[in-house]
Amino acid sequence: MRLFRLAKILSIASRFGIDEMILEHEPTGRLAALWRSVHFWRRFDSPRAVRLRLALEALGPIFVKFGQVLSTRRDLLPLDIADELAKLQDRVPPFSAEVALAEIEAAYGRPASEVFAEFDATPVASASVAQVHLARLRPEDGGHEVAVKILRPNMLSVIEHDLALLETLAGLLEKLWADGKRLKPREVVAEFAKYLHDELDLMREAANCSQLRRNFTGSTLLLVPEVYWDHCTTTVMVMERMRGIPISQIDALVATGIDLKSLSRAGVEIFFTQVFRDGFFHADMHPGNIFVATEGENRGKYIALDFGIVGTLNDDDKDYLAQNFLAFFRRDYKRVAMAHVEAGWAPADTRIDEFEAAIRAVCEPIFDRPLREISFGRVLLRLFQTSRRFNVEIQPQLVMLQKTLLNVEGLGRQLDPDLDLWTTAKPFLERWMKNQVGWRAFVRAAQQEAPGWARTLPQLPRLVHRALVREPGADIALVLADLAVTQRRQNRLLFVVAALLLALLAFQYF
Repeated sequence: MRLFRLAKILSIASRFGIDEMILEHEPTGRLAALWRSVHFWRRFDSPRAVRLRLALEALGPIFVKFGQVLSTRRDLLPLDIADELAKLQDRVPPFSAEVALAEIEAAYGRPASEVFAEFDATPVASASVAQVHLARLRPEDGGHEVAVKILRPNMLSVIEHDLALLETLAGLLEKLWADGKRLKPREVVAEFAKYLHDELDLMREAANCSQLRRNFTGSTLLLVPEVYWDHCTTTVMVMERMRGIPISQIDALVATGIDLKSLSRAGVEIFFTQVFRDGFFHADMHPGNIFVATEGENRGKYIALDFGIVGTLNDDDKDYLAQNFLAFFRRDYKRVAMAHVEAGWAPADTRIDEFEAAIRAVCEPIFDRPLREISFGRVLLRLFQTSRRFNVEIQPQLVMLQKTLLNVEGLGRQLDPDLDLWTTAKPFLERWMKNQVGWRAFVRAAQQEAPGWARTLPQLPRLVHRALVREPGADIALVLADLAVTQRRQNRLLFVVAALLLALLAFQYF
C-alpha cells in the first residue's frame, strides 16, 4: 500500500511537472535540460504556480496543509506561487451538496430540513478536511444564524496512507542522514499524526473552540464563535456565524478604514497571550482562518475560525520559551546558550562561550530592523546550521508552536511590512515574567498549594507512626524528639498557612 501511494505521488508530480520545477533550481541547469529532453512529450499550458496548487490538491489533505503554510512565506516563495497557494486556504474543491446532506442525515439520523430552518447547500468555504455551509437553527432551538462544518467523507483512510508513507520516509531519513537522529523525524511525524487525527474529530474541535472563547471572554482584540453543543457530533460542528473580512484581503480592510498597523500589533499580542498566559494556542493561523470584524462594537477585532489544531504548553515550556525570548530581545546570548543547556536541549559539556558566540553571529544582524528587511528564511537556515554544530536536539512537542510562529510572521508581514516584532513583543513578555516571579506569582502558587498543605499536615503523626512500625529497631527517643520538633514546626506552619489564607482573602476582596 505504501509503495502504491509513493508511486501515485511520483505520478502526480510528473503529471503536473513538479519534478521539472524542482530540477530548475539545480545550479548548472544541465540536469533540468536533460530531464526535459527525456520527457520531451510533456507540454504544460498552465503556469507553474497553478500546476503546483493542483498537484497539492490531487495529493490530498496533508499536502494541502503543507501548501497552506507555504502560502504565508512570501519572503521564501516567488509571489506568483504564494498567491496561488493562498487559494488552498478556503477554496479547495468542495464535495457535492448531495454528499453534504447525506453526511448531515447520517450524523443526526434525520434530514437537514428537520434539523435547520434554513440550510444553504452551497458551501461558503471548502478546506482540506471539511467544508462549511451557512444555516439557521429552527425557532425552537433559538433561530440563530450558524455555520455548519461538515467533515469530508472517508478522510481517515487517505490520511492513514499518507502518514504511513511519512513514517517510512522519516525512518529512512533517520538512518541515512547524518543529522537524522538529532532531528527526531519519527517523533515529529508522530506529533503531526496526533494533531491530524484530532482534526478528524469535530467534537474535539468544538471543545477547542469553546476553550479559546472562554480564554478570551471580554477581549478587546479577539472574537471566537459560540458553539451550539446540541447540534455537534464527531462529523458535524455547528457554531455561531461570524461576519468579517478575511485577513488576506488587505485592500478591502483599508477601504473600510481598518488601521493595519494596529491590527498587526494586536496579532502579535494575541499570539503571545495564547502561548504564555494560557498555554493553549490556535495552531493553524493561516489567513483563511482569520477574519477581521468591520461593523459595530467589534470593529477592528480579529475573528478566529477553524480550531481543529491547537497547541498546548506546560509551565516549564512557557518559562523556558519566555526566558529565551527575553534573552534574545535583550541580546543576552549567553543566557540563551545557558538556557539550552539547562533544559537539556544541548549537551551538558557544551562550551557556553562558543555557543554564545555562534548565536550572536546569527541574531545580532536582525535587531533594530523592520520586518520587511529581515529574511527569516536565512536566519532559520543559519540557526539550523548552528544547532547542528552544537548537537542541539529538535523538540517535537514544540513543532506546532514553530509552525504557528511562521504563520504569525507571515500575517504580520502582509499587514505591516515595517512592524518591529521585537519592540511589540518585549513589553508583553516582561510583564508576563514579572507575574511569574513576583509577589503575584507567590500568591497564585500559594492559592494552588494551600489545599494540599491542609490535607497533608494533619497526617504527619500517622505517617511517623507508620514509619516506626516499619522500622522496629529505630531509636524511639530520637524519633519522639524529632516528632516533637515536627509538631512545633507543623503548628507554626499551620499558623502561617492560616495567615496566608486570610491575606489571600483580603487580597481578593479588598
